[in-house]
Amino acid sequence: MSQNNKTVVVGMSGGVDSAVSAYLLKEQGYKVIALFMKNWEESDENGICHAAADYEDVVAVCNKLQIPYYAVDFVKEYREQVFAHFLAEYEKGLTPNPDVLCNREIKFKVFWDKARELGADYLATGHYCQLREKEGHIYLAKGADVNKDQSYFLYMVKEDVLKNVLFPVGNLTKPEVRKIAKKLDLANKDKKDSTGICFIGERNFREFLSKYIQASPGKFETTDGVAVGNHLGCAFYTIGQRKGLGLGGPGEPWFVLEKDIARNVVIVGRGEEHPLLYSSELVASEITWVSDNFRINYPYNCKAKIRYRQADQEAMIFSSFGDGQSLLIKFKNPQRAITLGQSVVLYDGEICLGGGIITQKL
Repeated sequence: MSQNNKTVVVGMSGGVDSAVSAYLLKEQGYKVIALFMKNWEESDENGICHAAADYEDVVAVCNKLQIPYYAVDFVKEYREQVFAHFLAEYEKGLTPNPDVLCNREIKFKVFWDKARELGADYLATGHYCQLREKEGHIYLAKGADVNKDQSYFLYMVKEDVLKNVLFPVGNLTKPEVRKIAKKLDLANKDKKDSTGICFIGERNFREFLSKYIQASPGKFETTDGVAVGNHLGCAFYTIGQRKGLGLGGPGEPWFVLEKDIARNVVIVGRGEEHPLLYSSELVASEITWVSDNFRINYPYNCKAKIRYRQADQEAMIFSSFGDGQSLLIKFKNPQRAITLGQSVVLYDGEICLGGGIITQKL
C-alpha cells in the first residue's frame, strides 16, 4: 500500500541496517528523509574520526537512493544526558549501559523532536525490533533475527513514542539485509557492524575511562581477606572479569567476584565456575514498563535477560521490594556475573515488557 502522503525521517548511522531501512521505506511509498546524528566528536587513538567517515557513507547511500539528507549535532545533549551519567555510575563502582539511556534520551527524544521539525509523521531506525498492536496498544517485540534482536536496548522507550516509530528491518535477518545492500550496491554493503559502546569504538576501554576517571589504587583480596595484588581502582573492573587483572601464579585463572566500594577493594577468586559468580536473585529499580496498558499480578512468571544476547531465562517477579519502587526477580537457574548498574529486561514470549536497573544481587 502506498504511503506517499506520509513522511518518515530515518536515523542514518552510516551502517548497512539504517541504509536498507531507508530503501525499504522508499519502496513502500513513504517520503523518506535521512538524518545523521553526531553524538561524539573525539578521534580515536589512530586519529580517526568515525563520525566523519560514517557521514560520508550516509551521503553516498542517500545519493544512491536519491533521498534528501541532513546532519544534526547532539554532542552537547549526549554529554549531558548520557555520558555524564555513564561516568558518574562508573565512579560509584557500577557498570552502566549507555546505549539504553541513549535510546531513551537521544534517539527517541531529542532526535524525534528534530525529525518532527522536518515534518516527520514517523521516525525510523535500523534496530532489529518489531512492534505489535493489540487492543489499540503498541507493544515492543523482538526482532526476527534472534542473533541480532535489539529489544534489550529499547526497553526504556515508551509506547507513546513507539506508536510513531518504524523498524523496517525488524522482520529480516542480518544476512537478508546484507543481501539487499549488495543487490543495490550500496557504498556500505560490506561495512562491519559496530560493536561495543559508540563513543569508545575499538579503543582500549580502561585507557579511555582513565582519561575521565581518576585512578584510585587499592587491593585485590580473596574471600578470606588475603591481599593478592594491587588494582587501579574499583571503577576499572567488572564482575566476572578475567583479563587485565595482572594476577598470576599456579592454579586456575583469577576472576572478579565482588567490589567492596567502601573499602576500595576488589574481591577475586580462582575458577570460572566460582560459586560467588552465581546468584539466583536480584533487585531492580528505575522500573520501566513499555506499554501503559500492561498490568501485572505478582508474583509473575516471565523470561528475563541480564545482558544483551543472553538466552531467555525463566524468572519470577515479586513487587514492592524495599522502597516499594523496586522489583525482586528470582531466576529458576543461577545467573553468572549479575552486574550492578546493568539492565535486566523482562519478556513474555516475543514481547518486551520492560525492565530496570540492577541495584542488588542476593
